[in-house]
Amino acid sequence: MKYYINTILDTDFETAIVKVTEALKKEGFGVISDIDFQQKMKEKLNVDFRKYRILGACNPPIALHALQNEDKIGTMLPCNVIVQEIGDRKIEVAAVDPIASMQAIENEKLGPIAIEVKASLQRVIDSL
Repeated sequence: MKYYINTILDTDFETAIVKVTEALKKEGFGVISDIDFQQKMKEKLNVDFRKYRILGACNPPIALHALQNEDKIGTMLPCNVIVQEIGDRKIEVAAVDPIASMQAIENEKLGPIAIEVKASLQRVIDSL
């Protein structure tokens, strides 16, 4: 099973970050963490890496609902969305598939929540 949903954009990297952030906001997600992987690889390992950002997206009402039904679900929060440069003006945006990631959890109450989050993230990807 594919563990992510993705699309390819024909734009520059910074524009892609703005578009993704705005699309997430329209679906009720805020970006609560932003890891610049390129910068961290240079800083920690002195390695040149392509432009690659990990945006931690959270929809607070859905996150609360999930936490009320499964107290360890925080190990899978926030929903990660990556933005990476894969070529000249080719930017891939990929989001975790929460249905795939939650399959290991034996709690039937999470199924509808995962379906809801996947639908929201799919709308984000489709809107780009």
